[in-house]
Amino acid sequence: MSVENNEIPVENTIETPVEETAAPDKAAAEIAQLRGERDDLKELLLRRQAEFDNFRKRTERERTEYVQFAAMDTVKELLPVLDDFERALKVECSSPEYVKGIEMIYNRMAESLKKQGLEAIDAVGKPFDPHLHQAIERVETADAADNTVLGEFQRGYNFKGKLLRPAMVRVAVRS
Repeated sequence: MSVENNEIPVENTIETPVEETAAPDKAAAEIAQLRGERDDLKELLLRRQAEFDNFRKRTERERTEYVQFAAMDTVKELLPVLDDFERALKVECSSPEYVKGIEMIYNRMAESLKKQGLEAIDAVGKPFDPHLHQAIERVETADAADNTVLGEFQRGYNFKGKLLRPAMVRVAVRS
């Protein structure tokens, strides 16, 4: 065998089989597929982390609200007692000491409930607000503006900014 003019003899040429040229393409396809799966898993992980963070924030907010409004049911149960004291104070009594004792108990209870977050709703003389007042009587009058609260049958209360009980009121209707 002689080599002339720098030519490579045909016997020495290496032919690459079809399988060997397909292997790099197959590996590149597998790498691309694995990268896609990796990206999908990263995205899924980020979503799960965000969902968990939202869950943690929501449960913390609910726990804070629960602690803040835990006394709400107890205060709501005590409102009829407070109403009874108010009615008792409106009744005339011949014993000033008895009235003074009732006033002291009422004031002490009202102050304790106020410290817990109870706030009375001022209704008389204010415009009627269906979010704060429950109209149980409408009275025709020329003495007050239309939809003004004339009287209060039962006082309304807010508890830490939330409506606990609407005020039952008498509302003016312009005649």
